[in-house]
Formats: sequence, C-alpha cells, structure tokens
Amino acid sequence: MEESVQRRALQRLFFSVGALTLLLLVGTAGYALIEGMSWIDALYMVVITVSTVGFGEINPLTPAGRLFTIGLIGAGAGLVAFTLSGAAEFILSGEWQEYLDQRRRQHMVEQLSEHTIICGYGRIGRHVADELHAQGLPFVVLDMNEAKVEHVRHKGYLALRGNAANEEDLESAGIARAGSLVSTANSDAENVFIVLTARSMRPDMVIVARANFDESEDKLLRAGATRVILPYRICGRRMAALISRPGVADFLDEVMHASGLELLIDQVMLDPGSPLAGQTLGTANLRSRFGVTVLAVGPPGDRVDISPGVQTVLAPGSMLIALGTRVQLQALAAIARAA
Repeated sequence: MEESVQRRALQRLFFSVGALTLLLLVGTAGYALIEGMSWIDALYMVVITVSTVGFGEINPLTPAGRLFTIGLIGAGAGLVAFTLSGAAEFILSGEWQEYLDQRRRQHMVEQLSEHTIICGYGRIGRHVADELHAQGLPFVVLDMNEAKVEHVRHKGYLALRGNAANEEDLESAGIARAGSLVSTANSDAENVFIVLTARSMRPDMVIVARANFDESEDKLLRAGATRVILPYRICGRRMAALISRPGVADFLDEVMHASGLELLIDQVMLDPGSPLAGQTLGTANLRSRFGVTVLAVGPPGDRVDISPGVQTVLAPGSMLIALGTRVQLQALAAIARAA
C-alpha cells in the first residue's frame, strides 16, 4: 500500500514531538554542564525558557549560559511553532479521522479468517462482491483505483487500495488467513501475475480467475488457478441455449425464480457428528423437513452419485448437492454440522 497522506501527517507530528523532547534533553544537559545546575534545576530552566513563560532565572547566568539560552529560545520557539502547526493541520484537515478509519479497516481485515479476496472491482468483481454479501460470506476487495475503492466502501463493503500482484498488498488483505481468492482484472496478463503471486504465497488456497480469451485459460491454470471462468464462453452458451432449447432455458429460469423465491444449488458437507450421518435419504426425509431437493451425493473417496435414491446412505463426510432457497439451504447446512 502506498504511504497515505494521513500517515505522513502523523509521522510529521511524531517527528515534532520527538525533536522537542530531544531539545529538552539537550537543554537540560547543557545547563547542567555549563552552569553546574542540578538536573531538576536544569530541566526547570529549559522548560521556562522554551515555553517563554517569563519566570526569573534560578541563578545568575554566566555569559556562556546566556548565549546557550539565546540559542535554546530560538530553537525552542521554532520547534514549538512547527509542532503546533502540524497538530493543527492534522486535526483541522480531518486527516486524523481518515487515519483512524484506515486503522479501523486494517483491524477489521486482521479479524477476518477463511474470507475471499476479490482482486479487481470491475463489472465481474462487482457481481462477485454482491453475491458473497448476499450469502453472508466474508470478503475484502483489493483494487488500485481510489474511486472504485471509495465506491465499495460506500456500499458498506470492506475494501483496500493496492495492487493484487504485490505480495505486501496481498498480505494487507489477509492472504495468510484467506480461504479463497478471485482474480477479476480486465487484463488476462494481470490475472496471470495475480494468480502467480497468490499461488506462491498460498499453495493450498482456492483461486478462481477470469479469462477473456480461450488461449489464456491454460496459462492461468499453469500459473496456479484452481478454476478459470470465461464470461464470454458462458454468455455464448447461454444465448445458444435460448435459441436451440428455449423451453429448457425458460424452465430453468422459472425454477430458479419460482414464486419470487430465488432457488440456489449449493454443496453441503456432512460432518461425522451430524444427526444425518448414517441415515438414508428416505429416512432423513430432507424434502419434507427442509424443502430441499438433493440432486447428488458424493460419498467420501467415491464418485458423485447423480441419481441418488431413497436407499442412498448419507455416509459421514459425504457432500450433498442440493436445490433450495437460501434459507432452506442454510437450515440443511446447520443440521449437517456436528451437533
């Protein structure tokens, strides 16, 4: 992340305070050595001299002591003015509030775990963020464009300004604790660099990358992407389906938005301690209990059964592919977890 204006202003304030403290130490040592004062008397002389309160001298000063006092007054007045002007600028300009907001955002990122890092907030990244937000999943947006970052923050999402191909910026986004990364930059070359960087930092993380051109898919996979999405290919298939199989397309649209309720297809992992573990689909009766339809069952270490029947056993560790509303799927996921 680039050095912010807020941080530079705060550094200036810290420098001023540090320089003023150093002046007090030098002045105290000077009076002690030149005039032979005790450390307390010497510190007292420095404070009343720098602050220009006008109190009298503890003891009459020697010519050397008076010259030292003149220099101390000049240096002290300049430093005090510099410190006060820096503090006034920092407070009156509102930079302190920006700095606190920045620290708060970084603290929020540090609290995230198993979150998704969205690299690039363009046309694709915006929809990814909206969908993750709708599902209640944690995420942070990382983009180089300040205007886009501000737009994301106005929507209430967590966003940081930075280059997703830079290791320091990915560390700021919490890549060490992240569960997945989505690379949605407009350029395939940028996505390759982002995937390479992220994969080198997290060999075990799920990385989904966007590709504009078919020939970029293999490059992104070699760079370390777990999955590659080609929006134009998906759009083309969808448009072709509307022409060649309009009835199927209309049916799917109707099912996915039946009665104004958006239906979703989701995967649910069955924990060994779940009440469903060991039951059959028939005895579990998920359709009447939760309103979900189980489309497939993936037993541990076996191929996914795409036509499960009532006798299909829900073995511990199985993956269920189910169709239902968001609320119904959340209820299924809750009971699939260990009691």
